[in-house]
Amino acid sequence: MNSAARDKIIVALDVATKEKALDLVEQLRDQISFFKIGLQLYTAEGPGIVRDVLAKGAKVFLDLKLHDIPNTVARAVESAAHLGVHMLTIHLTGGPEMIRAAVSARPGNLLLLGVTVLTSKDEETLRQLGISEKIDNQVLRLARLGVENGIDGVVASAREIKTLRSEFGRKIKLVAAGIRPNWSEAADQKRVMTPREAIDSGADYLVIGRPIIAEPNPREAAARILGKFNA
Repeated sequence: MNSAARDKIIVALDVATKEKALDLVEQLRDQISFFKIGLQLYTAEGPGIVRDVLAKGAKVFLDLKLHDIPNTVARAVESAAHLGVHMLTIHLTGGPEMIRAAVSARPGNLLLLGVTVLTSKDEETLRQLGISEKIDNQVLRLARLGVENGIDGVVASAREIKTLRSEFGRKIKLVAAGIRPNWSEAADQKRVMTPREAIDSGADYLVIGRPIIAEPNPREAAARILGKFNA
């Protein structure tokens, strides 16, 4: 097993129940170190699901994309830290005051990540929102805002990772979303890359959901992806 590879992949537990999520963790925990808990699962099962996944010896990326008034976000960051999660997301569109409040509330062992532009969005979506920037420029603008206000890392489409790495070097962690192996459909993701391409572009972590969890044999799917790191 390539230990470096297993530490770079974060499997998204985008499922509806605790039973399904914990079954996936049990199947994959000797292959994968990190699991992402997002809005669907967290809303269904509450903070207990975080504790349950941590109890299996896995690391947790809590992907709640916090976006609210600064004080509310700061208190939510504190609550997530008390749960023991390793990563947490906020929306960088919340602005500098909100970002600073989140940064000031997080302990040193929590990696606070700023979400730039969701991978389901394209430039037409931005125009509908009144944003005339090209996606690359908007991602870079938001990433700069995050870095200027103390963020630890950025979540972006794998297509923007090379630009972000060039801009910030190793100053921040880069988490690539929209990862799709050649054998997997893009579905509702508009800006995608293969795992190998994303790593070669400079990503520190890859978030992968359906290409693993929607397969009949998730262990086999994970092994196929991990094998690409040795290719």
